[in-house]
Amino acid sequence: MPSLTALSGRGAKRPAARRATGRPTKAKPAAVKLPNPVVTLVESSLDADKAEEIVTIDLSSKTSIADYMVIATGRSQRQLASMADHLVVKLKDRGLVPVPVEGKDQGDWVLIDAGDVIVHLFRPEARAHYNLEKMWAMDWPAERAAAGA
Repeated sequence: MPSLTALSGRGAKRPAARRATGRPTKAKPAAVKLPNPVVTLVESSLDADKAEEIVTIDLSSKTSIADYMVIATGRSQRQLASMADHLVVKLKDRGLVPVPVEGKDQGDWVLIDAGDVIVHLFRPEARAHYNLEKMWAMDWPAERAAAGA
């Protein structure tokens, strides 16, 4: 007597990779993402200036405003201003002009716009208060990322 699955027309299913053509499909190799030279420059400059807790967040799938965000902490207003000045000089030497800087005179939060890389330099209290890592490290829905959230 035929089995119940044979009568219902639902026999053994083929693997998904073989359904369409009957042949296995080749998996496409994953795209290798090369390190961004500006991110490398920013991280090395901040490290040389004794920045603490340097964090780099990939924004390419989250927003269109930048590809990367680098967040670092400095212990004093003078250290933040010095890190910002050194970084701007290095970026200009690499041919990135202009390099807008905001907040250097206030001293709690300095923002440097290096094109596809946004750099935030914080004093520890301001970094804990704004907590940008938590906001930007989370996964955004695809439609919100496409809209430039």
